[in-house]
Amino acid sequence: MTDLDDVPAPQGQLTLKLLANRQDTNLYGDIPGGWLVRHMDQAAELAAGREAHGRTATVAIETMDFLCPVRIGSMVNIFTAVREIGHSSIKIDVEVWIRQPHERDTSELHKVTEARFVMVALDDKGRIRAVHQAS
Repeated sequence: MTDLDDVPAPQGQLTLKLLANRQDTNLYGDIPGGWLVRHMDQAAELAAGREAHGRTATVAIETMDFLCPVRIGSMVNIFTAVREIGHSSIKIDVEVWIRQPHERDTSELHKVTEARFVMVALDDKGRIRAVHQAS
């Protein structure tokens, strides 16, 4: 992982793109961090599942700092990059970048957060398995 402000552009591939809606807000009208973490987890699961060719589960989330708030109407872009593959685990770097609702430059994105998700491959019975099955 890099320091949060070292890289001014998203790293990895766009995995999820969604709109922050009014029904996603907390009591104060803000988009809560838990909402972002849920979608980051989904993106990590998609990326890990592609690599593991099947079911995966989150076993850890490394440090996460929030750099700016997410407002209603923001376009949320979640990028993923596979960083390390072990016997049964996959480490995925996940970044969240947003386009503010009234941004004049539609290509300008603002970094919200990043984290490393550690995923494990699971078999059909929910037991940990090798990421790459022997043929």
